[in-house]
Amino acid sequence: MAKVTVNDIIKKFDVELISGEEGINRPITTTDISRPGLEMAGFFDYYPEDRLQLLGKTELTFFERLTPGDKKIRMERLCTDITPGIIITRGLDVPQELIEASQNTAVPVLRSKMKTTKLSSHLTNYLEGKLAPTTAVHGVLVDIYGVGVLITGQSGVGKSETAPELVKRGHRLVADDCVEIRQEDQDTLVGNAPDLIEHLLEIRGLGIINVMTLFGAGAVRSYKRITMCIHLENWDKNKQYDRLGLEEEKMKIFDTEIPKLTVPVRPGRNLAVIIEVAAMNYRLKRMGVNAAQQFTSKLANTIMESDED
Repeated sequence: MAKVTVNDIIKKFDVELISGEEGINRPITTTDISRPGLEMAGFFDYYPEDRLQLLGKTELTFFERLTPGDKKIRMERLCTDITPGIIITRGLDVPQELIEASQNTAVPVLRSKMKTTKLSSHLTNYLEGKLAPTTAVHGVLVDIYGVGVLITGQSGVGKSETAPELVKRGHRLVADDCVEIRQEDQDTLVGNAPDLIEHLLEIRGLGIINVMTLFGAGAVRSYKRITMCIHLENWDKNKQYDRLGLEEEKMKIFDTEIPKLTVPVRPGRNLAVIIEVAAMNYRLKRMGVNAAQQFTSKLANTIMESDED
């Protein structure tokens, strides 16, 4: 999991640091954002102190109605040892009680000109992208007709050799050899290449080539949502392969399952064309056109008609 600090928030959202400079490297460990309205009223029983705290017009207007003693107590309890930061929205004035409490506990206090709801939305999207669970898979990720296809298989089976042919056919390479995958939503997997090997492709006998330099900027992309997996394996004459396409295998990454096709590899098979057709067929299935089911239905009707005759 990537690490996000308050300093990253300052750089990303161009917010003003008011106090608590010593805590700008505090880690942010959750994507949830808190608006401590009940806490302003004195109810701290379920205070989510490990979240970023947003104080907007509503919270600060209520805060101004408190007695001086209550103001001091509320802000002292708001600033804990694990609170990553407190952000004042709408460019509002920062209460002196908050500045004093933040300096005592080194909790960064920031100020943004954005509205509370808008800032909360932007922060949540940013943190979900940065703090999403990640893993790495040995394979190749290619964008084929808008379908993110993850090509997997044993080393030397032909994954990287298939990628240049797909690029020549107008598709875009995302990652070769190592694909970093993060789960952004409950059912969304996004893949990208590590910075070290971005846009690079290794072909045995040729070495490492730069796809963007060789084929142009239109031949690559930085990331892509993964929607299907094609697993390449050496042809096994003793194994029964699916010839109709009715059986749908799944590959599970984190909590998300994606369709998986196993394609046997042997001399003479054009893997690039097969993978391209698989991506197009996947798009047709998403549109409600399933050739295998249509064929099975027609076959069943033909058999029934023959039996009646």
